[in-house]
Amino acid sequence: MIDIESDNLRAVLNPAGAELWSLKDADGRELMTDADPAYWTGHAPLLFPIVGGLRDDRYHLHDGRVFTLPRHGFARRSTFALIERSEAHALFRLTDSAETRAVWPFAFRFDMAYRLDGATLTTSATITNTGTNTGTNMGDAEMPFSLGYHPAFAWPLPYGGAKADHRILFEKPEPAPIRRLDGAGQLLAEAEPTPVQGRELLPTAALFEADAVIWDRLESRSLLWGAPGSPNLRIDFQGLPMLGLWQKPGAAYLCIEPWAGIADPVGFTGPLEEKPGIVLLPPGESRAFRMDVTLVQG
Repeated sequence: MIDIESDNLRAVLNPAGAELWSLKDADGRELMTDADPAYWTGHAPLLFPIVGGLRDDRYHLHDGRVFTLPRHGFARRSTFALIERSEAHALFRLTDSAETRAVWPFAFRFDMAYRLDGATLTTSATITNTGTNTGTNMGDAEMPFSLGYHPAFAWPLPYGGAKADHRILFEKPEPAPIRRLDGAGQLLAEAEPTPVQGRELLPTAALFEADAVIWDRLESRSLLWGAPGSPNLRIDFQGLPMLGLWQKPGAAYLCIEPWAGIADPVGFTGPLEEKPGIVLLPPGESRAFRMDVTLVQG
């Protein structure tokens, strides 16, 4: 485990998946999941090169080749190399290998940076198409991919606010309908009315009995999580136009998940390059996806 610290926060990072395992305030109070195995042992997995599930866990490319990938991809189960480390900063890296190319025929570099500055944890995922893909003519191919964050924050936060009083306060009103998944993890075509009242959502365990709540048309790029009058977490996200909320009903966490990408829609049969929400990255180019978590006093 790798520790980084500022005057206000301490983070613990796991090179397995380059995953944020713990975020504590200056008094040692945990702001993330308790990882109770009765519910879910994850902390904050990184979703790459897909977000969500594929139809039958398979995808095909324009050239007709077919591959198999599990839900949320392979990054969360991969060991990242520690490239840089200081008291308040750590940089991890994952690059393509024979193992990744067997399921994802693209050459890439995934740099995952964490930095603490005062009361803010900055997380930045930078994906680079290194342009040396395997296979006929793949060196000139755009790389189709998705990237998502999946952090599980404490619910309730450790500041005395009741669990029922915790709310998400979006930056902007969110009137658009939400989306749901079917039993196979595919995105249903039917939408549901938004549970957000203006800018505020009061989550309950019942909201997640049908799995995640998904916004594929999100106006906000920032939100607050916590109880009014208590310290809150402000989540800011750049380059991530979609959002999922999820928990196992009754657990002591809420996953607040900014995404660039989404699960396969029910009935989608096209190539991955044409999947809704996919990012296309030309050889030699990079794309950064940033999420900041700031402890805000009530």
